[in-house]
Amino acid sequence: MGSLTIGYVVRRVGMFFLTVLLGTTLIFIIPRLAPGDPVAAMVSRMSAQSGSTANTAEIIHAWRVKFGLDAPMPIQYLRYLGNLGTFQLGPSLSHFPTQVGDLVVRAMPWTLGLLSLATIMSFIGGNIVGALLAWRSTPGMVRALLPVTLTFTSIPPFMLGILLIYAFAFGLKWFPFSGAYNLENEVKLSWDFVKDVVVHGTLPALAIVVTTMGFWALGMRGMMVTTDGEDYMILARAKGLRSRRVFFNYGVRNAILPQVTALALSLGVVAGGSVIVEYIFTYPGMGYLLYDGIVNGDYNLIQGVVYFLIVGVALAVLMIDLIYPLLDPRITYQKK
Repeated sequence: MGSLTIGYVVRRVGMFFLTVLLGTTLIFIIPRLAPGDPVAAMVSRMSAQSGSTANTAEIIHAWRVKFGLDAPMPIQYLRYLGNLGTFQLGPSLSHFPTQVGDLVVRAMPWTLGLLSLATIMSFIGGNIVGALLAWRSTPGMVRALLPVTLTFTSIPPFMLGILLIYAFAFGLKWFPFSGAYNLENEVKLSWDFVKDVVVHGTLPALAIVVTTMGFWALGMRGMMVTTDGEDYMILARAKGLRSRRVFFNYGVRNAILPQVTALALSLGVVAGGSVIVEYIFTYPGMGYLLYDGIVNGDYNLIQGVVYFLIVGVALAVLMIDLIYPLLDPRITYQKK
């Protein structure tokens, strides 16, 4: 396994499962600390839709038994862990009888597509901007224009999303203001459908990219300033290597490792920030689904969505940690 050791891999995998366990425990406890009864809220919505409901107390009790909410908290917790281990997320309280797993399966591709594209664009663009800001050979005009790309860093993504909707959806009418695709189109792998999805996802992705790119740029600029004074950079210039090669092969390559670490750790922040963005754009992803679960007090839906987010972020951190030696041969986990 190269510079990895079996002991280190075992420890990191163990830490992965511990992280998932702690995270899933928190998402079991936190929704239950909120006031209100989700079953009573569900029955209230049924009553509002039908006009009236007889024997409300008996219905609430029956549904609490059906969802297992009548059992003591430790029993609920053990059942909850057992169900998560087999990916049996149970039915949604607010979308009954639809299973939470079915809702997550429908929403996950949209969030994966949106966040993957936005995160990659933000990471690449921010790191290039930061590296150019610190590179002494960058033309003065370019160096003066690059900070303009960082002016929206202090704005929350959802606030920029509102501005984008006002300017480009209602004002210029260049992009749609909601949804992931035109509901009149058939969901299939075709050029027209892909184009429709890209058009609908442009504004949500832009809201995330523009507001997060500055963090990558500032981090990369600091790392490039540190790297620029290293001996290997001085030697590369003394050997007469082309400036572009020195910039990418010696500068960016050695400065980007901490940024890759931050990329894995930032996935949870990006996913959390996308909740309101997806709600604003009515984008049918995991963030919108989580918002729906929180508003309706849907324990199963909240737990199911956050569980997949926790597993995804923890898995990303684990993979980044294991591929460190491939990114930088100087890193080794073998004992000297």
